[in-house]
Amino acid sequence: MKPSKHYEALQAAKSAREHAYVPYSHFKVGAAVVTEAAGEVYAGCNVENASFGATICAERNAVLQAVAKEGAGRFSQLVVYTESSSTVAPCAMCLQVLSEFCPPEMPVYLYSGDTLAAQYRFDQLLPHPFSEVPGM
Repeated sequence: MKPSKHYEALQAAKSAREHAYVPYSHFKVGAAVVTEAAGEVYAGCNVENASFGATICAERNAVLQAVAKEGAGRFSQLVVYTESSSTVAPCAMCLQVLSEFCPPEMPVYLYSGDTLAAQYRFDQLLPHPFSEVPGM
């Protein structure tokens, strides 16, 4: 039996987390998105930089992987994996980037180790995304 896309995304996020470059925070994060059109899984990890503004989060890294391979499209789910004892949701910057590709009802799964710590609809995490300015 073929594993579900959710399980595949979880394993991809978990694996990507192992490659995180975190010399400053020592907090590894892995994330994976599933594309709606092709059903492919793309994963990313956080990559820190001494210039903290240049750091890229795992969620944005996964988005960039998907866009680089398939072009802009919609996602059907997001999985975020940490080994934190508390629930870790995507930061505001990641949510804003994700809003370009995620339908409001898309599920977001937050894992703490192998435990599903929380599940949200995308619009619960970012109810009012910044969007195109009318007239521009």
